[in-house]
Amino acid sequence: MFPGQGGRARITVRPGRPVRGRTPFAVLVVLLLGAGLLGLLALNTALNEGSFELSRLNRQTTALTDEQQGLQHQIDQNSAPDSLARRAGELGMVPAGGLAFLDLPNGGAVVGTPKPAQDSPPVKRSTVEPWPGKQPAPSVQPSAQPSPGAPAAPATTAPAAGGDVTVQVNPGPAQPAPAAGGGAGR
Repeated sequence: MFPGQGGRARITVRPGRPVRGRTPFAVLVVLLLGAGLLGLLALNTALNEGSFELSRLNRQTTALTDEQQGLQHQIDQNSAPDSLARRAGELGMVPAGGLAFLDLPNGGAVVGTPKPAQDSPPVKRSTVEPWPGKQPAPSVQPSAQPSPGAPAAPATTAPAAGGDVTVQVNPGPAQPAPAAGGGAGR
């Protein structure tokens, strides 16, 4: 209160600057905050997608590693000496006889005594497919038995399923050995 006014305050309005500068600033701050939130949302989405892709690739890597270990175990089992000997016997192979080696550093001396492989004849023909997964080639059989004096049937070729060429040998009947002395003068 001013002295002499009797207890009433007097209000006067002075012309000044208009208040316009705060509204654009507030709109700018709200837009920046909105853009920041949208950017964080996009970043979070991208990180989650990467995380899902990483976990999928980890599962795939684990599955492929397990498959590789299983295949390696199968190779190890099939490469074992007893397995190789069993499969060789199924294919009609026989164990080797006595072994001999050349000792090259000592002038090529023969070490050991070579002997032919021994088995009780006849060796049975194997019915086991040596290469599983490949289809056997169709065998070509002659239409009639050759006469005893006829030469053996020629080898025939037939394409296999994989595009390989398989040679099928058709042996002729056993021919007696010619007698000594020519046998033409009797």
